[in-house]
Amino acid sequence: MRLRNAFPICSLPVGMAGHPLLIAGALASVGVTVYAESAQNWPTFRGVDRTATAPDTGLLKQWPTDGPKLLWEGRGAGRGYSSLAIADGRIYTMGDAPSTADENEYLLCFDLQNGKQLWKVKTGSPWTSGKDDWQSSRSTPTVDGGHVYALTPFGELICCSVDGQDVWRKHLKDELQGVKADSWGYSESVLIDGDRLICIPGGPVNTVVALNKGTGDLVWSCPRDGDRGAGHSCIVTSHVGSTKVYVTNTSSGAIGVRASDGKLLWTHDIEQTTAVIPTPIIRDELVFVSVGYKRGGTLLKQIPSPGNSVSVEQVYELNPKLANKHGGVVLVGQYVYGDSDDAGVPFCADLMTGDIKWQSRGSGKRSASIAVADGHLYIRYADGTMTLVKASPDRFEEVSSFKVPQSGDRPSWSHPVILDGKLYLREGDAILCYSLRNG
Repeated sequence: MRLRNAFPICSLPVGMAGHPLLIAGALASVGVTVYAESAQNWPTFRGVDRTATAPDTGLLKQWPTDGPKLLWEGRGAGRGYSSLAIADGRIYTMGDAPSTADENEYLLCFDLQNGKQLWKVKTGSPWTSGKDDWQSSRSTPTVDGGHVYALTPFGELICCSVDGQDVWRKHLKDELQGVKADSWGYSESVLIDGDRLICIPGGPVNTVVALNKGTGDLVWSCPRDGDRGAGHSCIVTSHVGSTKVYVTNTSSGAIGVRASDGKLLWTHDIEQTTAVIPTPIIRDELVFVSVGYKRGGTLLKQIPSPGNSVSVEQVYELNPKLANKHGGVVLVGQYVYGDSDDAGVPFCADLMTGDIKWQSRGSGKRSASIAVADGHLYIRYADGTMTLVKASPDRFEEVSSFKVPQSGDRPSWSHPVILDGKLYLREGDAILCYSLRNG
């Protein structure tokens, strides 16, 4: 068994599957989270590296007209936009109203082999704010060894055993004075690093916090003066010189926090906008940040400073053509790919300059989420169209597409997962598993 850092800094984004080993706690003192290489884990939103990039090879280069082979379809996920966390033969997601007699929200667990529901734990009331399309669960659970962590839209953080037993609960608003900047509720997937859980209550008091993952007790807090509140970004890890830095976005813009003690290292403020959603992309000392609602994308460079500190400078200003609302952006080689805001028009741009290489409409419509595997982009549109596109800066080339069963009633906003030669999709109450290999 080979071991590796959970969030390596390397020349290319590598999505590796894995789960923390028990020795992670022993290595926490040197700031290393350790994962076992396994083809059976995608334990949090956008995978273990949060790059939405799978290591799979030998995948189909073209799909049949009606899509790749459907291996199974599971039911009982309820309403929701939560994506899927997969670890040790189980799938975890969140959903409300999983039965006609129960409108509450649940953390749910399914068998990876057949999609059969194994258990569900009530997390609280359903999110019913705003119009129908805005309602329901939106956070993807995070799995770590024998525990799974879920965050409700109301801000209650829940730790359960992987067998569905409550371990602890902590409320980001009530107990940590958290502030949510928009009206769509919390949707972060928390980060587990060694023996700590890192998350974003938001607001000026406890902007980012580290909790003991076993008890929920506060380890450190990072305040950001004037912070407007939590957005929807997840936290990613970078290394700048000898300093480990947690990087994320709040509604006030990007932020860098020293992992060892929670010291605020740098901020990159933005004008107030409707919501800040995409997770940043890390490459070495670089941070690519995209903000939707016509704001744009920008590249930042972290610079080591004396005293184990880090500053930041802007490589190029916000480019409106790089705006991404909530489908996420991926990095392949020297190029970033994502949806143009939520127009359903994917783009490719040079990471270092922000220059657009192409921008084109595919066969799907409305906002598009994206993942990467084996030289291809897996683009899922909100109208239920799933497409396979070559990951090339030369031109937009859609190879295949199909319509996902059960789609159409509500937007298909749940992000796709690619794991061990299979494509997993959450479509409302259904979880679908497709084979991406011949045979």
